Amino acid sequence: MKRFLLPLLLLATAFCSAQEAEVKSPDGQLVVRVGTDNGLAYYTVMLNGQTVLHRSRLGFTADYGDFSQGLTLRDWKADAEDYDYVMTRTKASGAGVKAGVLTATFQNARQQPMQVEFKVKNRDVAFRYHLSPVSEGRPKSAVILSEASSFCLPEGTTTFLSPQSDPMIGWERTKPSYEEVYRADRPMTERSQYGHGYVFPALFSLPPAPSQGGEVWVLISETGVNGNYVGAHLSDYNPSSLREEAGSYQIAFPMPGENNGIGTTTAGVPLPCTTPWRTITVGTLADIVMTTISFDLVEPQYEASQQYRPGRYVWSWLIGQDESINYDDQVRFIDLAAAMGFEYCLVDNWWDQRIGRDRIEELSRYAQQKGVSLMLWYNSNGYENDAPQTPRQCMNTPQARDAEMAWLQRIGVKGIKVDFFGGDKQPTMQLYEDILYDANRYGLQVIFHGCTLPRGWERMYPNFVASEAVLASENVMFDEGAAKREPFDLTLHPFCRNATASMDWGGIIMNRYMATDNKSRHRRHTTDIFELASGITMQTSIQCVAMQPNNLGELPQFELDFLRQLPTTWDETHFIDGYPGRYVVLARRHGTQWYVAGLNAEPNTKKLTLQLPMLAGQTVSYYTDNRNGEPQLSTLKVDKQGRAKVEMQPNGGIILK
Repeated sequence: MKRFLLPLLLLATAFCSAQEAEVKSPDGQLVVRVGTDNGLAYYTVMLNGQTVLHRSRLGFTADYGDFSQGLTLRDWKADAEDYDYVMTRTKASGAGVKAGVLTATFQNARQQPMQVEFKVKNRDVAFRYHLSPVSEGRPKSAVILSEASSFCLPEGTTTFLSPQSDPMIGWERTKPSYEEVYRADRPMTERSQYGHGYVFPALFSLPPAPSQGGEVWVLISETGVNGNYVGAHLSDYNPSSLREEAGSYQIAFPMPGENNGIGTTTAGVPLPCTTPWRTITVGTLADIVMTTISFDLVEPQYEASQQYRPGRYVWSWLIGQDESINYDDQVRFIDLAAAMGFEYCLVDNWWDQRIGRDRIEELSRYAQQKGVSLMLWYNSNGYENDAPQTPRQCMNTPQARDAEMAWLQRIGVKGIKVDFFGGDKQPTMQLYEDILYDANRYGLQVIFHGCTLPRGWERMYPNFVASEAVLASENVMFDEGAAKREPFDLTLHPFCRNATASMDWGGIIMNRYMATDNKSRHRRHTTDIFELASGITMQTSIQCVAMQPNNLGELPQFELDFLRQLPTTWDETHFIDGYPGRYVVLARRHGTQWYVAGLNAEPNTKKLTLQLPMLAGQTVSYYTDNRNGEPQLSTLKVDKQGRAKVEMQPNGGIILK
């Protein structure tokens, strides 16, 4: 990676004593100002002259000093960065990053310094704190007690948020697990469901500004969190802030009850150190969907032990549940994966008891003969909750992991899915990192479930695949209400949850009914084309295709052919059209092939004229639904200007390729 500094025009690079510093994006449209007001450090964000964030707080409190009040801006320095990097497992295969950089040094009443670093891309703002030893000899470590960092959005902003749950509630006391329902188009003043605020990412729609054309959206999250810090979330909306007429959300640390009450809510850090980045993406919905800020700011933490293989996996448990975890059923799913040309078969919980370790070795040998690799499920416990599924206590200590992963490597298993984590406290963040590091030593890819949001991990950890961290497909099986909500969920997540990180939703669901006989229990409420298109709109480098063996004889041949060639890694992603929770159309490129996919969650047929310059003048395959929701394949001519007229049926979809 090439990285170098350039002087910013209009901003002096020499230190100065001004009480407000400014940094701009390379195109000059996004402006961040940093200063102090009555001893409180603040920043503001403006896009094309429109205030996106009013004066929002900066600072933190630590065991060695209070940096949340009594502050003055001592000096600042402005520079710029220009660098490129390559990735293989996210929405793009790399990015070129150009950013204005501002490092501001504040001083508290005891003359102790606090540095805040801002990076400003054309549509992204990020900031973090630099902590240094206060004086020679001490301290060399610190405890961060809380952050004052806040986000003061304009009055009239509406929200698209998921609440942070109470700790140690839900099934077998497994929450919080980032599996609460998102609510769309809500006022900021609405209290969160549990009173603990909201998880990242958080999406906001700003009220229209008379002087601006078009909508302005804001996506707030964090990145670069590892075992050296806690995972944070947003507080509830606080109506009082630096401005009397505007309130704010504040960075909130984990709740005391997480991890079964074990561990502090604070972050212990060595000095010097830097905190994780707080990220703010600003602009159109295209800017939100296409942001790479989660990956731009982080660095790989270790080298990959091998070249990890992306692909698709089958998963019996979604429909068959625990009863499907037996040797014969897993053979049927391995055969299904082989027939479809899929790379993996995931064997879920209880395999050690229902199949046994000796027969798992036999099953792995059978899979490899078929050109398929096994992935195996594990419980992360420990002490964090009461989830009873086994294997347990195989991932929670170094000794147990080493023995287990050596065995997995020996029998040819290529990945693990680790479930039921305890929250966002620092010990849990260390556990995620430890599992990933050890798994890499044994050539294992890792998926996390019942877990926190990944924060830049796709670039930080080369064997990390994805996390659930969302109310996912298993709920479509459990509850017909969730099945009816699936179109809303999957048209929302490209704008928030999946915009920031890979998401293991857990299944392109091809059974019409949520039962192994495909005719009992409740039905799926989406069309086949909706499900196929979701494999493109959902991003993860190992995609679950939740087919059942019966689907081989039931689905039209063109659907099977599409799934056989479905890519899971992308070189480019472009937003085409949509609105969170209503509909979405994305274009993704894999090599030289473009895929355009759309989902419709609205109750009426959606007629759109898409702008597709990448397909201008081409005749493409057109997958869609008829008015009865039945799948059909035809061709569609995209005109020379790149325009294509399409229709998406209610709970239906489209694909152009």
